[in-house]
Amino acid sequence: MAWNWQTVTWAAIALLLFAAEAMAPGAFMLWLGLAAAVVFGLVLVFPGLSVLAQVAAFVLLSFVSIQVYRTWFRGRERQSDRPLLNRRAEQLVGRVVTLERGIVQGSGRVQIADAYWDVIGPELPAGAAVRVIGTDGMTLRVEAVS
Repeated sequence: MAWNWQTVTWAAIALLLFAAEAMAPGAFMLWLGLAAAVVFGLVLVFPGLSVLAQVAAFVLLSFVSIQVYRTWFRGRERQSDRPLLNRRAEQLVGRVVTLERGIVQGSGRVQIADAYWDVIGPELPAGAAVRVIGTDGMTLRVEAVS
């Protein structure tokens, strides 16, 4: 087993990529870290491997490992039992509210609980009842309630 600057470098790269994954999880750096760890193993087994071959192996293994992730692991995460949990605007779809400020030239305002929301929809006076039918970012799309 030959410990030289190349083996130490690949071990450090692998550890840094694993640490980056731990700091900002997203399953991307993990696969690059695994590729670096495999190259570390290759350099231990074949100490005469050129730097160009090491980098080429890292690039190839990175590509392969990311494709393995995309093919077999991506999209298999557990589905949430509360998919709208952090989507406040989408939670309001279907709710009937009263216009705080009438809709003029396509935009108005409503108050829901302690928050004010911008709304877009047909021309309506203040005090009219509207139903939230969708969202456009943080703006609610509404229609008149008949």
